[in-house]
Amino acid sequence: MNNVKVFMLMAGLTALVVAIGQVVGGGTGAVMGLLMAAGMNLFMYWGSSSMVLRSYRAQVVTAREAPELYEMVDRLRQRAGLPMPTVAIAPHDQPNAFATGRNPANSVVCVTEGLLKLMTKDELEGVIAHELAHIKNRDMLLQTIAATMAGAIANIAQFAFFFGGRDDEEGANPFVAIAIMIIGPIVAMVIQFAISRQREFKADAVGAEISGRPLSLANALTRLDHSARRIPMQVSPNAAPLAIVNPLAAFNLRGVSKWMSTHPPTEERVAALKAMAAW
Repeated sequence: MNNVKVFMLMAGLTALVVAIGQVVGGGTGAVMGLLMAAGMNLFMYWGSSSMVLRSYRAQVVTAREAPELYEMVDRLRQRAGLPMPTVAIAPHDQPNAFATGRNPANSVVCVTEGLLKLMTKDELEGVIAHELAHIKNRDMLLQTIAATMAGAIANIAQFAFFFGGRDDEEGANPFVAIAIMIIGPIVAMVIQFAISRQREFKADAVGAEISGRPLSLANALTRLDHSARRIPMQVSPNAAPLAIVNPLAAFNLRGVSKWMSTHPPTEERVAALKAMAAW
């Protein structure tokens, strides 16, 4: 059921690109929007991991440079039945982590310096297992494409808003055009965040199975959430949903709508993990 929902959400993002293209250039613009969506997906298939790593200013590390981290990732990925991913570290004090890449054979697991400093060994294993679950579930590419399309929709809408829409014999209703150009990016962001929320619950469950310690992951999520609210991180909003907890939580207003949240409520994630541990 979750996969069907995600497919529908991705279709919604593509439809938004086409709709904005229609406003900007009529039928030709709609076709161009569809081609642009296809082009972005193809581009992100090959370049997603490098773009995300740049966004977080992360650097790839070897087994010699980070032996304990590398050994932990290697041990857990064997338990998950996955090929060895590239390992990277991002220079941020906030404890966080993410996975990216186009498929399990070309994947990256990245942790921040803050995560390595603040987490216990069991908690760190839980976090890494969660990221390996994203790889096992093939979430990384989907979420990265969603982030890119959401960003592209915002840029296209901004361009159309300032430089005008189509100018043909049929004409375009200016109020409809303005509404699409303003509301389109907001809807795209909501769809992107919904995709992220759908995948996090599943990654928590599979990650708990990989590590064998659902409570360790639950404890890690609680500490990560508290730390993210206290320690700011500078990262692109489009890349924020890829992290295990919202890295921009310190900048968010309290009481933000669930629809506008990049991640499910941590309390709900922790409750689900505790329920797993009680089985």
